[in-house]
Amino acid sequence: MRSSLIDGTELTGARWAFELDVIDFEPYRRREKTLQELAEGLAVGDLARLTNEMCDRQLELVRPAEDPDVTFVPEDSEADDPFAASADEEHIAWTLGHVVVHATASSEEAAAHALTLARGLEVQGRSRHEVPWRQATTARFLRSRIDESRRMRLAMLAAWPDEPHLDVLYQSNPKRPPVNAVGRFLGGLAHDDSHLPQITKVLTQAQAARARAQV
Repeated sequence: MRSSLIDGTELTGARWAFELDVIDFEPYRRREKTLQELAEGLAVGDLARLTNEMCDRQLELVRPAEDPDVTFVPEDSEADDPFAASADEEHIAWTLGHVVVHATASSEEAAAHALTLARGLEVQGRSRHEVPWRQATTARFLRSRIDESRRMRLAMLAAWPDEPHLDVLYQSNPKRPPVNAVGRFLGGLAHDDSHLPQITKVLTQAQAARARAQV
């Protein structure tokens, strides 16, 4: 396996113990800080370490999952996805597989945008591919998807120039302040972080349902 180095950190799919913890994104969610403010002082090596830690956390959360848990449809009265692929999916509760493929796809898009910005180019439209959630049917698939996403994001970080163009900004919509490459990448991690409680909630329901079925 070919690996790259960023600030002394080997960028492979292995797990690492880091000095940095996953950033507390609550001030961002409470709109007390912007993503760009949270990104201040972070370098590409920090983003690599945070990516590894986030993926490790996701893997730890799904570790107890068995195959039936991945396709279990939870109870979710607040299910609302205005960006659903079709109208009939707009209000369906997300399975564990659905949550994982969605979260990883969003972080990969953020990483792709961040690479474009770091190279000094403007972002032109979307850069997103989400694995169809109905293909997520096994626990092994979930773990492989997270590991694959880790590898892809670290590879995109490894492609940053030595002196990234942090003056080039991206604004997803007029209501949000613009961010540079570091802020855009951090946005993917913030999105990952927002889905961690959902992973726990869905898996807890799935395990309970599986336990009842075995009685």
